[in-house]
Formats: sequence, C-alpha cells, structure tokens
Amino acid sequence: MTAAGKYPPSQTFVLGCGVAGLAAIGTSKAMGSVVRAWDVRDVSDQVHSMGAKWVTVDFKESGEGQGGYAKESSDAFKRVQQETFRKVLAEVDIAISTAAIPGRPSPLLITKEAVSGMKPGSVIVDLAAQGGGNCELTKLNEIVTTPNGVTIIGYADMPARMASQASTMYAQNMCNLLRHIHGTGKASDFMKKLLGALDAPGDEGDIVSRSIVCTRDGKAVTMPPPPQPTPVKPKAAAPAEKKVVKEDPLKAAAAGAFVLTFGVCCMLAMGEGVKTSLLTTFLLAGAAGYQAVWGVAHALHTPLMSVTNAISGCTAIGGLLLMEKTSSPFAYLLASLALLVSAVNIFGGFVVSQRMLDLFKKPGDKDYTAMMLFPGLVFLFVSLTRPELLKAVSTVSALLCVAAIGGLATMSTANAGCKFGMVGVFGAMAATMVDMTEGNLVFAAILLAIGGVGGVVMGLKVSPIALPQTVAAFHSLVGLAATCTSIGSFVHHPVPGATMENTSCILGDFIGGITLTGSLIAFGKLNGNLSSKELSLPGKNYLNLGGLTLFIVLMYYFLQEGDPCGTLILWVVAILACLMGLHLVASVGGGDMPVCITVLNSYSGWALVAEGFLLKSNVLTIVGSLIGFSGAILTKIMCDAMNRDIFNVLFGGLNNAPVVKGADTGPKEHVECNVESCADMIVNAKEVLVVPGYGMAMARAQTPMGELASMLRKNNIILKFGVHPVAGRMPGQMNVLLAEAGVPHEWVLEMDEVNPDMENFDVVLVMGANDVVNSAAQELEGCAIWGMPVIEVWRSKKVIFCKRSMGGGYADLDNPVFYKSNTEMLLGDGKKTADALVAKVRERLEAV
Repeated sequence: MTAAGKYPPSQTFVLGCGVAGLAAIGTSKAMGSVVRAWDVRDVSDQVHSMGAKWVTVDFKESGEGQGGYAKESSDAFKRVQQETFRKVLAEVDIAISTAAIPGRPSPLLITKEAVSGMKPGSVIVDLAAQGGGNCELTKLNEIVTTPNGVTIIGYADMPARMASQASTMYAQNMCNLLRHIHGTGKASDFMKKLLGALDAPGDEGDIVSRSIVCTRDGKAVTMPPPPQPTPVKPKAAAPAEKKVVKEDPLKAAAAGAFVLTFGVCCMLAMGEGVKTSLLTTFLLAGAAGYQAVWGVAHALHTPLMSVTNAISGCTAIGGLLLMEKTSSPFAYLLASLALLVSAVNIFGGFVVSQRMLDLFKKPGDKDYTAMMLFPGLVFLFVSLTRPELLKAVSTVSALLCVAAIGGLATMSTANAGCKFGMVGVFGAMAATMVDMTEGNLVFAAILLAIGGVGGVVMGLKVSPIALPQTVAAFHSLVGLAATCTSIGSFVHHPVPGATMENTSCILGDFIGGITLTGSLIAFGKLNGNLSSKELSLPGKNYLNLGGLTLFIVLMYYFLQEGDPCGTLILWVVAILACLMGLHLVASVGGGDMPVCITVLNSYSGWALVAEGFLLKSNVLTIVGSLIGFSGAILTKIMCDAMNRDIFNVLFGGLNNAPVVKGADTGPKEHVECNVESCADMIVNAKEVLVVPGYGMAMARAQTPMGELASMLRKNNIILKFGVHPVAGRMPGQMNVLLAEAGVPHEWVLEMDEVNPDMENFDVVLVMGANDVVNSAAQELEGCAIWGMPVIEVWRSKKVIFCKRSMGGGYADLDNPVFYKSNTEMLLGDGKKTADALVAKVRERLEAV
C-alpha cells in the first residue's frame, strides 16, 4: 500500500542463490514481494530462513562444484529444469537471474519459449549478462522488449542506474492532484473551481489549489502560508500496573463457612420432607455429575449437552407412572402428552448425539461400541422374569447414565459413553413399563412409537450447523413434560398442605415453565427468527424480581392447609413461569447465548429432580441431579471462558454495562485483498492458523477448510485450527463441524493453546469468526464483550478476515482488528471464497 494507491504484491523468482541471489531475495521481501527461489545446490534452508519459497526441480543431481560455486549441469537435468522454470515464470512478474560459473559462459536457464509464456509487462533482470546471460534473449547492456511485452534487462552496470518506477507513482499522484481540484463536477467545472479557490478572500480557498498556481494574468500569485503541522499526539501514560491484592484469609474463611452452612441448612431442610433414600441419591448423583463434567474435553461439550438432553427425556418415566396410577381423565391426558414429547426428546437426542460422535471418527477407524448395548437385553430379561429386581434395574440404569457423562471425557471413550446413556434410559423405561396394566402398556407403546419416529426423523434431518437450535428445541420438550406431569400429579391427588409432594409439584411446574418458553426463545434467536439483541424493557430487573416474588406468594398459598384452589394456582404459576422464561432469555444478548443454553440444560435437570421427589422415583432423582449439576458446572466453565457473571446470565442481563468507558481511536480504513494474494501468502508461510466461526458454518465452508489443511500439511506447511470455547452458537460446535469436514482432532487446538504462540504464525485466516477474535474485549472497556477472553489474532504476522461484509458479529459490535496495519479483508461469500482459495493454493503448490 502506497500513497499512490493499493497494489497487490508482486511475484518474484530468483534464479541462483549465491551472494547476489540472497541479496535479491532480501530486497524483494523488504519491498513486499512474494519470492520464490532456486539454485542448483540445495540451499532451501537459507531460502526459507529469509521468508522465500523453495522451487524444487524433480531430478536428482549434485550441483556442488569446487570452491562452493555451482557446477555445470547435465543435459537431462537441464530439460527437467527448464520445464519447471517455464511453469514458474508464467506466474511471476519479476525474474532475477544471478547464476554464473567463473571462467565459463553463464548457464542458460530461461529459454525463449519460457519468455514467450510470461505475462505481458513482466521483467527479467539478468545479472549474469556479462557472461552471456541466463536468458536466451539477453543482450549485454541493452533492454529488450519481446513481442509479448516482456522486458529483459541486460545491463552490466546495474549499480550505476536508478529505478524508473517513480515515474508511474508520479503520474498517479498527478492524477490524484487533478481529481482533488476538480472534485465531483463536470469537466467544465475544473477551471471554475481552481479560479474560485484563487479568488476566495483571505485563507478560505483550498490551500492545495492556491499552492500550485505561480502566476495569474501576468502577476505572481502569493504563496499561502503552509498549514500548521499536526501536533504530535502525546504518548498516553502507561497504565499503572494493577496491584495484586491478597485476599484476606479471614474474609475468605468466613465466606466459605457461610456458603457451606447455607448449603447444609438447605440439605437439612430438604430432609424434613424428602425420604432419606431420595436425599442420599440426590446428593451422591450430584457429586458424581460434578466430578464427571470437569473432565469432559471442550471439543465434546456439544455431544455432552446432546447426550444429557436425551437422558433428560426420562421425564417419560414420570408420564408412565402418572398414567398407571391416575383415574382422572385430565391427568391421564397430561401424562400422555408428557410421554409423547419425552419420546421425541429421547430418540431424537440420541440420534443427534451418535451422528455427532461419528463425525469424530478417522478414516479406517472401526467402532465396536454397539456391543455396549447388550446389557439392555439383560435389563429387559430381568424386568420380565424377576419383578423383585425392578428397583435394582432402575438403580443400575441410573448409574449408567452417570457413566455416560464420564465416558464423554475423551474421544476414545465418547462413543461408549453415548451407548451407556442409551442402555441406561432403556433399562429405566423397561423397569417402569413392565408394571403397567395391559391397556396402559399398549397405549404407552403407541405413544412411544409415534414420538420415537418423530424424534428419529428430526435427528436424522438436522444438520450440524443447526445443532444449537435443535438442542434448545429439545430442552423445551423437557420443560413441557415436567410441567404437565407436575400439574397432572396434583390433579390426580389434590391434597393441600405443605408436603414434600406439593413442594416438588409447584417447583417442577415453575422450573418446567421457565425451561419451556426460555428454550423456545433461545431457539428463535439461534434460528434467526428473533433478533440477537437483548430485550431491554424499562425496569426489567424489577420485572424479574416481581415475578419471583409473585411466585413465592403463590407458593405460600398453594402450601396452605385447606386451600381449594390448588389446581388453579398451579396453572397461574405455569403461566407466570412461561412469561418469566420468555423475559429472562429474551433479555440475554446474542453474545451470551451459548451460556444461556447450558443454563437451560441445567434447568431441565432441576425439573427432573422435582419430578423425582414428587413421584418418589430414584431414577428421576439421580438423572435430574446429574443433569442439573453437570449443566451448572458447564455454565460455570462457559462463564469463565467468556468472563461473564453467572448471575447476569441466570437473571437475564441483570448487570449489563450500558456505558463504554473507552473509545476506539484506531483508523477506520481497512485494506482488502483478493484470493490470489491470499493464496500467495499462505503458500509462502511456514505456519498457518485458521480460526473458524459461525460464519464458516453458515457458508458450509468447513469442507474446503479441511481440504486446505490436508493440502498444506502434505507440502510441509503446518496448518492448525484455533477454536474458541464458545465459538458458534453452542460450546464445541466448531469441533463438530471440523470433524464433519474430516479434520483430525489433533489439528484442532483450544484458545489457551494457540494464544501463547500467536507471534509464530505467519498467516492467521479468520473464517467467519468475529466476536471471539475481537480486540474490543481488551481495548473498549464497558463494551458488550469487555473482559471476554478472545483468540488474540492481531498479534500474528498477518491476519486475513474471510467474511461476507464489514458488519459486526453476533454481539453486534465493531471489531478494531479490521483496521489494524497487519490485517486484510477478504470479503465475499464464504463458500465461494473458500473454494476459490483452495483452488489457487493447489495451483500455486503444483507450480512449485
């Protein structure tokens, strides 16, 4: 980029890598050219160290002569050599030849046939002209222009000559000067504007126009005083280092003691009405889920959420239990609805989970984890023949659901973990259904078949890009099932009073309603049906607080002895919860939506716990506790990755910061590049990093990116993928998409693994990402993503953004990295750009 305009980098080919050749490489690189080099000797290490690309002649012959000079090559080598040169010369703009053998004529490297294939305007600088030249058409101390427009310089006194490119820039500057004076009017307006500037009183006329006119009407024109130079901007004072304040041990101990005491009191309060066995089950399952989730790899967070979502379909067990024991038609209807939607969730969730895990398989990998389904036959046999062991079947099934999360800790055991979940849910369902009457069993089987077919169809049709909204939609089914079962249970047994069943009933109703509408709003935002911006109603914090207060009041009246309006209160609570769920999730901005999904996942678990306490079911209590705690821990992990306050997400943007304390003082001019120059930079790089984002997923560009990675690695160019923990619309979504494209998971690194080595990357290609590479998180205090850990791509040598436009990301925030000096924008359709880039890179690599 120059004052005269923007030019794509030139392509230079240096033939001969002695002292003169290495100097030519260094000078060309310093001027921004993309350089390739060749020598008969293997000096590729020196060439690579100077940032150039080594051109290989596919012919084995030693080129080392006496004294370190090149020796003369054989005829066979020359033929292969000249064919290689012909291909390279057809692509470059400048060829500099320095090959000379002392005491002998200069070797012929560039034939006239090769010259005829070069682009018009290309230049050959033959520094070996004194010995006859490396080019067949070189003439000593002359400049030759061929019929196809190639200039061949054969001067033997190059140090005494000056380059003539300045004239081109001078012409461009003169053109810009005339355009400045002329403005946007017609041609006839040129003199009017020039004279108008001269006739303007005082210093009001355009200073440029007044400065270029020396005389007018035979009189000298007074030169206007030069403008005052722009004062040097004072250097900003270095920010004072934040002093690390040591935490007061007394305060830390007091806070820890308070939290522990509060937790113990809550557990003891639960023990007031909850059976000891259920309470023990709840606490142990929660501890197991807590430990298991911390070990799950970031790349498997999406399958983790999908598996836990499928397991949460155990709300079907609540529907089955209610169908069997109720005599109320309305309660039976609610139970049937709960069973139907839960079946969709179970079958659809496991189909989606298995499809995702299959994407991580490498070609040739054999998977025998289907054998893990055999225990399901044991569960079925025992359930049918040994009714006294039904509780044992339910307990072991629940433990397999816990093991499912543990299995998702690593890639090698993830498929087995998914099978554990399938067997666990199957065993729990079988143990429940064998106790049903024949009529209820047949009807339940029909509902399961209908819901299962619907879930399988949805699971097979959904694409990896739509996984976040699919999981959100499935969460809404869990909420609906929990609400239906809670209300139906009270309709079946409407006994008022402060009992454990009634407390669990109204809590399940409330949590289920929030999960239902909250998940639907999340689905609308993720699917593009609703705006990603947060809903900011006046006094929204008071609305949330008012809703919670009203729920506590309703809960108080519901638990009163002799209250005949229990069913009505439950319906009012359901409506209130649905409204609160709508407002809570709508108040969360698009940037926090990945965290919001994990919160909803946790809510579905707590709804299951309430249902387990209500129906005195160990299975529902274990599974609900597992999902609730695991979802809460995953939320904590996501909040840490985004530097978000967990209460801000839980309560719908309670602490949103409205004021940006800093200002973006960077320039607002960006530099664009094209596919050709981008391909040249990638081919001439040693290490390349690709940062994928949701834009890549929307454009379906992960397949060409996978192809690019394989191609570069085969040519000894290291390409890695750097994935942010919350890139996309769901934790781990980018890992799934890259696996779909056949990218081995060893090539995919996390943010904390690439940030320390960012300066080592020659090129960083940001493919459809924005918020996760936005430097505003560190530069604009108070902005929507302030403090969020991001992939610091601006610290690399060159950043190329491949995106559709200059628009902001999902958080709708401008990205200062667009305007930094080492950034170029490759704008256009993601898929078309990626395909064109792969084609150009392949073409460049094949030419080399």
